[in-house]
Amino acid sequence: MPFRGSSNSILRLIPTDIAATPFDAIIIGAGINGAGIARDAAMRGLRVLLLDKADISSGTSSWSSRLIHGGLRYLEHFEIGLVRESLSERKTLLRTAPHLVRPLPLMIPIYERGKRGKLMIRAGMILYDALSFDKSLARHRMLSRVETLRRAPGLEPDGLRGAAVYYDAQVEFAERLVVENALSASEHGATVLTYARVERLIIENDAVCGVEFTDTLHEGVYQARASVTLNVAGPWVDRVLAGTNRTSTRLLGGTKGSHLIVDAFDGAPAAALYVEAVEDGRPFFILPWNGRYLIGTTDRRFEGDLDLVEASEDETDYLLRETNRVIPSAKLTRDHILYTYSGVRPLPFVQDEAESGITRRHFIHDHAPALKNFLSIVGGKLTTYRSLSEQAVNIIFKKLEREPVACLTARRSLSGAATDNFKAFSAEFGKSKSEISEAALERLLRIYGTRAVEVLKLVEEDAELAQSFDAETGAIGAEIVLAFRTEMAETLSDSLLRRTMVGLNSAAGLNAIEAAARVAREHLGWTEDHAAQEVAAYRDYVRRFHPESLKKD
Repeated sequence: MPFRGSSNSILRLIPTDIAATPFDAIIIGAGINGAGIARDAAMRGLRVLLLDKADISSGTSSWSSRLIHGGLRYLEHFEIGLVRESLSERKTLLRTAPHLVRPLPLMIPIYERGKRGKLMIRAGMILYDALSFDKSLARHRMLSRVETLRRAPGLEPDGLRGAAVYYDAQVEFAERLVVENALSASEHGATVLTYARVERLIIENDAVCGVEFTDTLHEGVYQARASVTLNVAGPWVDRVLAGTNRTSTRLLGGTKGSHLIVDAFDGAPAAALYVEAVEDGRPFFILPWNGRYLIGTTDRRFEGDLDLVEASEDETDYLLRETNRVIPSAKLTRDHILYTYSGVRPLPFVQDEAESGITRRHFIHDHAPALKNFLSIVGGKLTTYRSLSEQAVNIIFKKLEREPVACLTARRSLSGAATDNFKAFSAEFGKSKSEISEAALERLLRIYGTRAVEVLKLVEEDAELAQSFDAETGAIGAEIVLAFRTEMAETLSDSLLRRTMVGLNSAAGLNAIEAAARVAREHLGWTEDHAAQEVAAYRDYVRRFHPESLKKD
């Protein structure tokens, strides 16, 4: 069971009068879509309750390929509208979250044996550029064989005809994107409760009028009521619906995507590669990420335990084989893998469609008349979460029979970019007079943006918090305190995996858990027993990533 912070931290408290609070909307699920909807709704003045059975961003949102992209592959399936929407939202995120979302050049090697020839790829590139006519990123370039090998000398030269180079974007720490949306929702008046598991929908006169949920931190049971309820539970959408006896239609048919994290290897590309797998023709990525390389993803039907998703041996071998094929000098084996991670895409259920052919578009499913005032979100991805949120909140206003208030999220930056000139802020912050090194300051900017100032304020109050608790990343004690005091962390896993991002270092955070727990003991008042149990819970949680460092223990 997760443990709460001490009396020295700002605790997540369930309002005693929550059952009597007339919410406009209850949102089930604090992934990117749920957090985005909560933020949009709260910014438009609606009374919002956001619930999640675990932590913010603890599900699918954390386990993607971490790209903010138009979806070049979607053009093959003629999803022109989705690509256009995605490219537009990419531009918005580059502007409103520049600390988290950054341009990423990608190279597509073109081989004689490939399913996608040079003409087809060039046509796709031209269309991609046309659909993003208002973009701020550079247009594509076609490279000759010689130019391609000059840029990526590790590529398999046999049959190589050239390459295309184009730009998308990367959200290095997708978890922070979700956390900042939830924080913004809270700042605008939303009630955000993590570790609040919805047990059932409250149904009266064929309408959903609220939910009953369990506080899994203290095992209390509560009810909350709202005019509209949204099921934004990602792959768990059908689980929320179970037991209503009002719908027999399966909405979700998720597919699993797995990834490998490895250190730089012989022939590793300087830029990201978007490669066609020889085995099945499916594109996959080899991405520079967080000082290492992220390789993925797979696309397999998944019917297993949604609360314990792991990369299979078959998926791992597939990604290793295909990487070694395109970069022969890599010679990657399982011993090179630092850790893996997997997530389940919340795709619409389609009985016989090939996995790659299932649409990545989102759908807002209205359960009326069987269940009035109840919506389920099916599908969706990181890139388009903001536009999905805008659409969902517009529907909430219709359900409430109110004149809709204008959406602000396309213009208002997230709190980590709350400045008129983020570049100027970054330059000035890098000159901060502090005991913290220049490299550590740069890292704080990458993770917290303008919120990094709050980290430094904690250091000013207590110089001990400037000490690093992770030699690899340089993360400092103030970050642990910030996670619990102002960023809604409740457990050590929350703070390492989804706040400080130390849990994504080469050891999956296992090298830093004792030091992080020590910070919590000294500055948040944790008892030794509490800290020990949090450390044990963290170690147990990250076993699903098969970290190399755990094998050595």
